[in-house]
Amino acid sequence: MHAELDPAVVDSLFAGADRLTDTIVDRIRAEVGFYLAGGSVSRDALRQSVHDNVMRVLQQFAGGGLAAALQAPRATGRERALQGAPLPEVLSAYRIGFGCFWEELVALARAGSRLGDSQLVDLAADIWRMSGEYADTMVSGYREASAQLMLQREHERSVLVEALFAGFIDGQRTLWETAEILRLPLEGDFVVVAAETPAIGRQALADIESRLEAEAVRSAWRLLPHEQIGVVSSRSVRMRERALQVLGRQAVSRIGVSRPFTSLRETPQALQFARLARGTLPAGEAGLARFEDTAPLAVLVAAAPAEAERVVSTILGPLRELPAEDCSLLISTLDAWFTAGGSAADTAQAMYCHPNTVRYRLRRLETLTGRSLHNPQDVADLATALQTARIVPGLR
Repeated sequence: MHAELDPAVVDSLFAGADRLTDTIVDRIRAEVGFYLAGGSVSRDALRQSVHDNVMRVLQQFAGGGLAAALQAPRATGRERALQGAPLPEVLSAYRIGFGCFWEELVALARAGSRLGDSQLVDLAADIWRMSGEYADTMVSGYREASAQLMLQREHERSVLVEALFAGFIDGQRTLWETAEILRLPLEGDFVVVAAETPAIGRQALADIESRLEAEAVRSAWRLLPHEQIGVVSSRSVRMRERALQVLGRQAVSRIGVSRPFTSLRETPQALQFARLARGTLPAGEAGLARFEDTAPLAVLVAAAPAEAERVVSTILGPLRELPAEDCSLLISTLDAWFTAGGSAADTAQAMYCHPNTVRYRLRRLETLTGRSLHNPQDVADLATALQTARIVPGLR
């Protein structure tokens, strides 16, 4: 409820609406930095917004409904959010507007209108209650628009990141503009990260961009159904190592890191290297693998998993026909024999058994696979199959 105003007072307020609007606009432009001359809101645009709010307030005093009155502050909040106005400065503008409105009422009282002291007190309560309602509604509109704008910008940024990884960005200017939006340099020290998601659409590296930002390392990320990919920009090798330590601490699944590169244009190829590095880690194992530290054979296996399975099936396939315990024992013995450099005695010591037992198992393995441990080519085949079986899930 509002204090009742004499119709003549209401008429006076409506008659002075344009003058009051101009007074408020001049005060706002003088006192609030965002609205200073030359800003993103012109005087005419500010005046229209102020006038809409002034008329809504007057209509309330004339008996208008609250819901209709609050349309103006909600529209103002949304518009200022889209213009990038700081919320505190928009609130300051509302404070100034209602302050000027109160001054107008006091001036009418002093000019001999029918506003008595007690009515002014009631009006003061009305004005400041309305000030809170209008400010709250404006903030609500501002936050709604800010949330929509943030989602839109995040979507646009995500699309740009995907285009960067896919190599769809052509031309120096376009690449430069993309780098500007993503806050990345065109040239520098980069790596690409490819992290396996723990579930479809779930981040493997939660809040990773801000965590790296805390280390003064910039990055841009894209979440895909089965992986989270990102390009990480460091100013030095030391900063890159610090970033990789952050990634390692965050690992909840397999993470691959490309070899370092110096131009943002190399991002698509680096993504392939990161994926290959990730593929060298056993399935289901959380950890971080760097491409430059990865054994060449592991990279080849990760690059062609179907061929890797064929190699293992061809060479070690007969062992799969054995009971699981026997198969595991023969493969473990072969693994230990390679580790021991082909020494049956050292293999026996490592496996806590007699050297003759090792020799028996190896002869059995030779018979089943049709390959001799005295033939260098056969030894190479067995070593390749053994290493491949370690990497590709389900082959052992």
